[in-house]
Amino acid sequence: MTVILAIGGTDSSGGAGLTRDTAMAAELGTAVRPVVTAVTVQTNEAVLDVHPCPPPRVADQARAALATPPLPGAVKIGMLGSAAVAKAVDAALPAGLPIVLDPVLKASSGGALMEADGFGTLLRRAALVTPNLAELEVLSGVLGSPEAQAAALLAQGARAVLVKGGHGTGAESVDLLFTAEDAPAPFAAPRLAVSKRGTGCSLATAIACHLAKGDSLQEACRHGKDAVHRWLRR
Repeated sequence: MTVILAIGGTDSSGGAGLTRDTAMAAELGTAVRPVVTAVTVQTNEAVLDVHPCPPPRVADQARAALATPPLPGAVKIGMLGSAAVAKAVDAALPAGLPIVLDPVLKASSGGALMEADGFGTLLRRAALVTPNLAELEVLSGVLGSPEAQAAALLAQGARAVLVKGGHGTGAESVDLLFTAEDAPAPFAAPRLAVSKRGTGCSLATAIACHLAKGDSLQEACRHGKDAVHRWLRR
């Protein structure tokens, strides 16, 4: 069976975090090795408390998960919570594994979860960074179009950026994949009149699952978009 490493926080409401990662991966026939960075106390409406896991314990979890065969084919990183945890995760991950980084800055139910400058070298090491429009603006430090902001993030060293269009407008939700080498690649789906927490977790996890199965980055992004759309339609 295909396996991914999923690094992130728990969510007591079950709407996001490692619970959502595991549910999406299961739909795609993939097993999850979970690494807990924090225990959050939250409902669908609010983050009530956050209990971070000490960085050395996060690193210990990752090393133990990686030592259990078979080796995961990809890594999905969600909530980290602090620069110290990001540094610990970076040190624990071996070279060569594709990393999908969902740069969680705050919970969709409210509450800050990470400083914008806390990702360190993980932002440059990831095969793909998947910001929404608000996260893209903060991470890039640029006021302007998503194209200009993505270009700024690539200039900072990011290898590829998938700008999520779920928070945009229009009849279609269009995600745009930016790399330094190719023209932007769009992935579109009809915009649905539904709102669910955990869409960012689901998308990054689905992409990681498909990368672990050997898909190219563009193929993984396309399949990931389709998987999230199917989930939202249900």
